[in-house]
Amino acid sequence: MIGIIPLSLMASGQTEPQQTTQGQTKESQATTPAKETKMRPAQEQSMKAIRVHKFGGPEVLRLEEVPTPQPGPGQVLVRMHAVGVNPVETYIRAGTYAYKPTLPYTPGNDGAGVVEQVGTDVNEFKPGDRVYTARSVSGTYAEFALCTTEQVHPLPANISFAQGAAIGTPYATAYRGLFQRGDAKPGETVLVHGASGGVGTAAVQLARARGLRVFGTAGSDEGRKLAREQGAHEVFDHRAPDHFEQIMKATGGRGVDVIVEMLANVNLGRDLTILAKRGRVVIIGSRGRVEIDPRDAMQRDADVRGMAIPNTPPADWASIHAALDVGLENGTLHPVVGKEFPLAEAAQAHRAVMEPGAFGKIVLRTEADK
Repeated sequence: MIGIIPLSLMASGQTEPQQTTQGQTKESQATTPAKETKMRPAQEQSMKAIRVHKFGGPEVLRLEEVPTPQPGPGQVLVRMHAVGVNPVETYIRAGTYAYKPTLPYTPGNDGAGVVEQVGTDVNEFKPGDRVYTARSVSGTYAEFALCTTEQVHPLPANISFAQGAAIGTPYATAYRGLFQRGDAKPGETVLVHGASGGVGTAAVQLARARGLRVFGTAGSDEGRKLAREQGAHEVFDHRAPDHFEQIMKATGGRGVDVIVEMLANVNLGRDLTILAKRGRVVIIGSRGRVEIDPRDAMQRDADVRGMAIPNTPPADWASIHAALDVGLENGTLHPVVGKEFPLAEAAQAHRAVMEPGAFGKIVLRTEADK
């Protein structure tokens, strides 16, 4: 049974898996001890972390021993139990993304664990608190991650650490795409391409809770079953040559109001042919160029809207996580975890996240979770 996020809270989002710049600051910023901190007794002086010394394939992800970062004013050190893996992190690692961190760096923004230590002027969290991260100063592919207080959020007791690692980028991307960029409204019809992946399952849950009619696509029987379990009213096989025709028929010929597009270089041209009047396509992901017929947009007064999570203004970030935190607590939102790998196998996780047939979120586990 899908719960309903209180409308007053969900409406606050009316005010972009992709990934925010993870704040790869200079190494001195991550390792300079704070003048005064509140800490647990057994603070390790070194930790294991994945480091990237040159851009390239998955093999450049190396597990190394590095100094444990220390929190400064307004910062929190989190002992990571689980770490989320997102497709955008593979683009950054390969050096093909618009944002290129200074080498060497530790990847990652998403994760979940327990607060280990807090810096001065931190009153929102204390050592021992269960939290999830959405962005990071030092990178989350590590045993410890340094975050600002704005990048850390309470993890309800009903959400596991692995599920917590699946929240940050996927749910923020889905929420921003649906409601802040797509302007999806209750009663409208939304199509979620790739509805069985991390962002896709999040988008299905959020849209269903908001009162939309939800269509989803997936490339396997297992994936379509998962999309339906998350709340999709109708599911379609995106490997079927006629699935766009099937979608249009399911709307009675009217078309869909919003499309959450994960692979625009494959789908955008045909997306425009199944939009309703004044429909919107929100581009969340693309892996290349695409040719479209502009007349398909003109005939429908349709919009094509891009988004990238790093462009999200602070006020929108606050709205996103206010809604997500309540949805997690009341059970409306329940992240789906797919494959899990040890931290040392980050390279294999990067290969897996780019394979077709996405099923839930790919997660790395640290020694703390054993």
